[in-house]
Amino acid sequence: MFLVIVESPSKAKTLKKFLGKNYKIEASYGHVIDLPKNEFGVDIEKDFAPKYVIIEGKEKVLKRIASSAKKADTIFLASDPDREGEAIAWHIANYLNIPENKVKRALFYEITKNAVQEAIKNPVKIDINKFNAQQARRILDRIVGYQVSPLLWKKIKAGLSAGRVQSVAVRLVCEREEQIRKFKPEEYWKVEVILITEDSEEVQVKLEKIKIKSKDEVEKIVKELKKAQFIVEKVEEKEKKKYPLPPFITSTLQQEASNRLNFRPAKTMQIAQRLYEGVPLGEEGPVGLITYMRTDSFRISDVAIGAVRNFIKEKFGNDYLPNRPFLYSQKKNRKIQDAHEAIRPTNVYRTPEKVKPFLKKDEYKLYKLIWERFVASQMSPAIYREKVVVVNAGNYKFSGEGKSLKFEGFLKVWGYLKEKDKELPEIREGELLKLKEIKPKQYFTEPPPRYTESTLVKALEEKGIGRPSTYAPILSNIIERKYVQLKDKKLYPTELGEIVNKLLVENFPEIFNVHFTALMEENLDKVEAGELYWKDILHDFYYKFKETLENAYKTVQHIKSVIEESPYVCEKCGSKMVVRWGEHGKFLACSNYPECKNTKSLKINKNGELTIDIPQKTEEKCEKCGANLVIKEGKYGKFLACSNYPECDFTKPISLMKCPNKDCDGEIIIKRTKRGKVFYGCTNYPKCDFASWYEPVEKMCPECGWPYLVKKSKYLVCPNKKCNYKEKTTE
Repeated sequence: MFLVIVESPSKAKTLKKFLGKNYKIEASYGHVIDLPKNEFGVDIEKDFAPKYVIIEGKEKVLKRIASSAKKADTIFLASDPDREGEAIAWHIANYLNIPENKVKRALFYEITKNAVQEAIKNPVKIDINKFNAQQARRILDRIVGYQVSPLLWKKIKAGLSAGRVQSVAVRLVCEREEQIRKFKPEEYWKVEVILITEDSEEVQVKLEKIKIKSKDEVEKIVKELKKAQFIVEKVEEKEKKKYPLPPFITSTLQQEASNRLNFRPAKTMQIAQRLYEGVPLGEEGPVGLITYMRTDSFRISDVAIGAVRNFIKEKFGNDYLPNRPFLYSQKKNRKIQDAHEAIRPTNVYRTPEKVKPFLKKDEYKLYKLIWERFVASQMSPAIYREKVVVVNAGNYKFSGEGKSLKFEGFLKVWGYLKEKDKELPEIREGELLKLKEIKPKQYFTEPPPRYTESTLVKALEEKGIGRPSTYAPILSNIIERKYVQLKDKKLYPTELGEIVNKLLVENFPEIFNVHFTALMEENLDKVEAGELYWKDILHDFYYKFKETLENAYKTVQHIKSVIEESPYVCEKCGSKMVVRWGEHGKFLACSNYPECKNTKSLKINKNGELTIDIPQKTEEKCEKCGANLVIKEGKYGKFLACSNYPECDFTKPISLMKCPNKDCDGEIIIKRTKRGKVFYGCTNYPKCDFASWYEPVEKMCPECGWPYLVKKSKYLVCPNKKCNYKEKTTE
């Protein structure tokens, strides 16, 4: 009898279909052995010896696996083909304590019959280098977490945590926020003109190569243009190719799923895991639909390339098939592990429409995205016909561009990149054009945008921070620990996050920085490749770290003892008000404390300055005490509260608009799910089922008459799926 040990029961169910009666499949339900949860678990004095224990609740699992292992002739350890999977395999083998020749490692890069049977026929040994790379990472993270976190408890507040990689991600978000606060917009102008051709057609062109910084400058240019002759200097027509994008790797899948499907990285990886492990396809039974989804390589197997090229030829014809397959390579400055193929469907002939009846809605969406990206990556480039016109007007030069799609190519499948045709009229070199209108427009430079989860994943990947398996957990951790908050899909540092970041950056500049973290990832890769001994990393890191930590305990002030001057005076006793630090950030307090206990909330204004947060009064009265209600802002947005607080703690939600559902007299208010996610719903729930993830605005769509619009980033958008109306907000 053969025993195959995997992590998940769903993967076990899929494998039972492919392996015969002689194979018994057991699931470990993830890691079974790890460092202890409530103690350090690393003996520094004994050369960083780890103390491994059975994870709470996994005793029965290990007992069951051990019982099956005694009856087995050969044991195949088939956990995921990455460092975490290698660690699971090593710990199980070590726990079972059975002869080495009885234990084999099976690597499933896709859960299909051929791939599984091939992996069983060609097992390998447990990769001790890969295990040591995971072990070194785990110990490094434990050292930082267990030795820096107590510093945060002592100097800021209890319950905080520091992470070797997550703290660098928080730093990126904080530094971007600081850039936004310090940013000073600069004025600039663009000039476009509408011209009339000899055939009475309109053509719009824009002024080139001149920086216009003020209204005076633009008025001077407009004055000169009114007197100028507009003569066509050059008309150039050419064909331009747009090439397909490579198949997905972990980071690009998370980015595209966020942008296209509004999936958070953790959700994307959960769904991808299910698609990899196997989905029941009716009578066919469970089948893995995609290859392993934690990868940083664009590599595709020759068999898969052959299959997709046959599919493209059969489905779309020879015109859509390039002469040679496209081979994609990573950027030269980015180190990759290249352990697995890119993410692709296991069988390209399982089209999204064929498997749709068997998939949940979100599973179908993600599979469709992966399938389309893979097929498109091996299709012919799209061909555009471009026309560029250059117009001279005295001392000024204008240009205009037209573009029309001549051949769809890969856009037939990956239509997300398709652009609207914008054609120029027939126009000839030397032609004299009439001036119809001059359109000067004022603009202001904008600060760098805040990170979204998608763009932060991209930044982490580009800077070499983390690896495919860590992007989603990093984002989940920094949000769950309230160092960063997600609002309107953008990441904002909380005041707590900024306090913690400031302390870590000032006191551990060599550890919590991008370069050091990226270098550490490279060293872990070298351990996996057998080029570096894992304990050498720990030695190099720890003794410098220990000295820095000891100094921090001596020099860092307790956050509550930090006092800053302010220009405000206490209205109760006339003493100076000072800025103090509390567990939740800065606040204003009377310097005459404890005699006077007057305090005020502070907020950061648009210029990045701290100002008193004066709640806006309303005419509405408190239902408890009759005082006026004021508008306050909390964790989940604005709400109404009694102005007599803390004597009266009455609060109520703010009504955003009347419910747009027919025959409903309810109001739309801010609500939140059990997990704390904000949404907008009706006060008449459950009688009324109105709900929206985006804030509704009481404004009718001017195109289709939909009763309201919703806020998405800087735009008001019509929620009617058949309508594409969008307008920029004034906020």
